[in-house]
Amino acid sequence: MSGHSKFANIKHKKEKNDAAKGKIFTIIGREIAVAVKEGGADPANNSRLRDVIAKAKANNMPNDTIDRGIKRAAGDAGSVNYEYVTYEGYGPGGTAIIVDALTDNRNRTAANVRSAFTKGSGSVGTTGCVSYMFDKKGQIVIDKEECQMEADDLMMLALDAGAEDFSEEEDCFQVITGPEDFSEVRQALEAQGISMAEAEVTMIPQTYVSLTSETDLKNLQKTLDLLEEDDDVQAVYHNWEE
Repeated sequence: MSGHSKFANIKHKKEKNDAAKGKIFTIIGREIAVAVKEGGADPANNSRLRDVIAKAKANNMPNDTIDRGIKRAAGDAGSVNYEYVTYEGYGPGGTAIIVDALTDNRNRTAANVRSAFTKGSGSVGTTGCVSYMFDKKGQIVIDKEECQMEADDLMMLALDAGAEDFSEEEDCFQVITGPEDFSEVRQALEAQGISMAEAEVTMIPQTYVSLTSETDLKNLQKTLDLLEEDDDVQAVYHNWEE
């Protein structure tokens, strides 16, 4: 996984999200609600909720906000009617895009996602049309400035806990896991007080696409911006080499 550090992009996203924390907190709040409904309000007995809490902390969500979200979700568990839906499609220049959404209205979400693709000169495809170009992996990114542990010790800790890969980039360490091992690896790092800039199960491209056309770049950015602004969209994955 070396050679494709996404830490600069993560920092960029965080800076953007700092100006619109309401958006990312809403996204995570919905994930908390669904996790509580599916597995209960006790993180000790709900691995999915533990993972969402880790994601919340990586995005600097205050602990009291997390706790309130869990309590609210536990009280309203019967009223939570969000469902996960995934869309796949093509952006300009042959880029592959996957959109994860959490919605209470599939028709609205599908129309908005289709519109975002169309406005960027792309198209929504069928299930599986681009997902085969990605690997589903747990990804943990650790800012070197926030990490007191030596690289070799951190690597051994991660690998002993079940990580598949460890790489050292210029400004961060990156830990890759199988999706089924993500929680265990994350908890092992957390137990040692390791601060994580990003910790979630994600879709990692097998190869990346470079865009040279100014029109293609503008159109792809238009699609990504429209998807990012959509309240139903939880995550967008693409293979554009930014």
